[in-house]
Amino acid sequence: MTNRDTASLALADLAAAFALLTRLPVAAQGAPSPRAAWAWPVAGAAVGALAALATSAALMLGLPAATAAAVALVTTALLTGGLHEDGLADTADGLMGGRTRERRLEIMKDSRIGSYGTLALLLITLIRWSALTALVTTGHHWAGLIAAGALSRAPMAVLIATLPNARGTGLSQLTGQPPRNAVTAALVIAATFAFLSTGLTLVSMALAAAATTALLARAARARIGGQTGDILGASQQLAEAAALSLAAASLA
Repeated sequence: MTNRDTASLALADLAAAFALLTRLPVAAQGAPSPRAAWAWPVAGAAVGALAALATSAALMLGLPAATAAAVALVTTALLTGGLHEDGLADTADGLMGGRTRERRLEIMKDSRIGSYGTLALLLITLIRWSALTALVTTGHHWAGLIAAGALSRAPMAVLIATLPNARGTGLSQLTGQPPRNAVTAALVIAATFAFLSTGLTLVSMALAAAATTALLARAARARIGGQTGDILGASQQLAEAAALSLAAASLA
């Protein structure tokens, strides 16, 4: 394979990652590619950077830190179409609300939100907003948002590669299982973005994200037999909340 072919594949993977995980006007060819999992943290870092830009703009307009932090959350939701938040809500409803595996999967597929999903969204959003407010107050929102944006997309690659698809249909099944080198690259790229943004704070942020991912993976395997697209979305939200919290504790 020539260097030109390698570059073309890399650009195609980047386009596929942005098309899958964001609402940015990026055209991708064909169905989501599992090979593109390495680029998911790149898309996450870009979302974080754009959210940080919106936050800085809010501060320049004289808005208080708490409001600027809310602007960051609104920006990320608009950029992703609320994809991960939807997964979090469905995961909470399904894993907590059903008595059997089949019923839990049925609940997760239902577009309506229940009490567990509402509580999960409120609590995780509150954690993210509180951590962001602390980071904005001390001027570290660029570092925190970029690092957390990248780190929180790596767990999705890990889960889709290591857990079986629980439903056999849906976006997770359509995407497919990424090769091991793509998952390794996703972890390395996420860690690189986080280190360049926050230095050794990367360690605590990554450990926090890994802990939430491990707990979610254990619950998903026990209650539905594997992962779904909703589980992947939930892993991003949980990892981001954990990473932002540790960033706030270390940097703010």
